[in-house]
Amino acid sequence: MEDDLKQQVLSAFQLVLRPIVKILFRYGIGYNEFAEVCKTAFVEVATSEFGIRGRPTNTSRVAVMTGLTRKEVRRLRDKIDSGDLSISVKTTPAAEIIHRWHAEEEFLDEHGRPAPLKYSGGAGSFSELVKRFGGDVPPGAMRTELKRVGSVIEDEEGNLRIFRRSLISTDRTESLVTSLVHSVYPLLSTVYANSDPDESRVPRGQFTAYSVNIDVKDLKRLRRVSYDRLSDMAESFDDLFMAYETLNDSPEDKDKTVVAVGLYYFEETDPNAKYTW
Repeated sequence: MEDDLKQQVLSAFQLVLRPIVKILFRYGIGYNEFAEVCKTAFVEVATSEFGIRGRPTNTSRVAVMTGLTRKEVRRLRDKIDSGDLSISVKTTPAAEIIHRWHAEEEFLDEHGRPAPLKYSGGAGSFSELVKRFGGDVPPGAMRTELKRVGSVIEDEEGNLRIFRRSLISTDRTESLVTSLVHSVYPLLSTVYANSDPDESRVPRGQFTAYSVNIDVKDLKRLRRVSYDRLSDMAESFDDLFMAYETLNDSPEDKDKTVVAVGLYYFEETDPNAKYTW
């Protein structure tokens, strides 16, 4: 029975790994490089989360749990201890400007929406917004970039207006890393939490609507409608999160954590992916 359960889980992971392998191939990453990452993750989790009485798991026990040799475990633990495994996903200045334009009262209209901003003119201007939240990027360069990606338009009077809340990154690698860290990791962490056999835990939100009977000719319209609705939902959660950020913006308050809500549209395009909904 236990072997059957293991095989079910492994079969599911074989399916999950298909898009991951496609991404790896796209970036010229082969099995040996990915295997090193996998082994490191096994050792890191076994060491930090399966210790006894709050202490890290010793080398011998990690070797038993992972199936790796003690020599390999020691090598990987040294690698982990060196601190070169952290992933940094930074908010771009442009994304921060769009975020603050929706969040800071000084740049909102009477309805709480992003106000049209004069390019210059002190308080409440686009230049002031960029000066406060755009790092060392000049206001002119920020205006040019936001107009280029279609997030901001400039009217006949020279006022800048929000046209699209989202930013479409032209750096595909940056977009990939951000998506993996901010979308794939939170989703799989939620799946892990909800599969915990401890029934006393309050489940986390994890919902999927699906159909196996959509006519191919309707897909184009369905994509558009889904995109619009998902964008609206994402913006509503962004507003909610910003409200809580404003309430808890005290520098003295150190007890904070990360929260994310993931929304996505999926359409099967891999004819070799074998599963049954």
